[in-house]
Amino acid sequence: MKGNDSRTFGRAGFDVTLLGYGGAPIGNIFRPIPETDAQAQIAEAWNMGVRSFDTGIWVDTPPFRADFDYSYDAVLRQVEDSLQRMCQDRFDVLYVHDVDRYTHGDAQPARFAEALAGAFPALIRLRDEGVVRAIGVGVNEADVCVDALEHVDLDCVLLAGRYTLLEQDPVTDLLPLAAERDVAIVLGGVFNSGVLATGAVPGAKFNYQPASEEVLGRVRDIEKFCARHEVPLAAASIQFAAAHPAVRELLLGARNCDQLRQNAAWLEHPIPAEFWQDLRAAGLIREEAPTPP
Repeated sequence: MKGNDSRTFGRAGFDVTLLGYGGAPIGNIFRPIPETDAQAQIAEAWNMGVRSFDTGIWVDTPPFRADFDYSYDAVLRQVEDSLQRMCQDRFDVLYVHDVDRYTHGDAQPARFAEALAGAFPALIRLRDEGVVRAIGVGVNEADVCVDALEHVDLDCVLLAGRYTLLEQDPVTDLLPLAAERDVAIVLGGVFNSGVLATGAVPGAKFNYQPASEEVLGRVRDIEKFCARHEVPLAAASIQFAAAHPAVRELLLGARNCDQLRQNAAWLEHPIPAEFWQDLRAAGLIREEAPTPP
């Protein structure tokens, strides 16, 4: 696998590069990044052949707050404003973001119902009019993705952090459903926000928080096999995520150009079949989860 290899974006029919650029780091997740460094990464990614770019916003940002409005009219206004800001007349992909419990807590069912009544119909209209080529949902919870697919005619799903070497539950429901309907799966957070890149080190992050001892212990178990087969943990994490046939794209973030190039190198790092066999035998990979050939 190579970062600039292309895969068809499910039923939408256009091609995307397997390696997508995850924008959370330059959106200042955890800590800010200088504007010059951010611009250099975008240029480097483009020169590497990457043609898919995601967006993110976190700390040290302009003095605005996120206002989640999933109504029909609000979505039409947001899309029109974005088209003007970007000097475009159409988009390739638009997602309804963060209609999950992680963002809305106990209010999630009501906010999801609001999106079903407003945001998704608005995007369907825009798709019918040719303003966007593919529409989807982007969340941190696989069951919300399944709910969305059961209610809405979607082209794609962006799932962050829930299908990784540490978390494989979607292989039993979401991923087979996506494969059956030719819905493109885009995976973010394949390092579970850090720990599958850094390893089980002090301060390692899992799901945007310090990793628990239970998580660190499971990572240590994986690292034992990484050491035995001389496989970088990050390379195994990336290639495992890419191996499922429903997965069309990986969004990998970086804090500088060196990390960006390293992500691409990990995607191509040779991994022996025995490594995956050992992980499966140890119960660290579910039987249903495919591994790279």
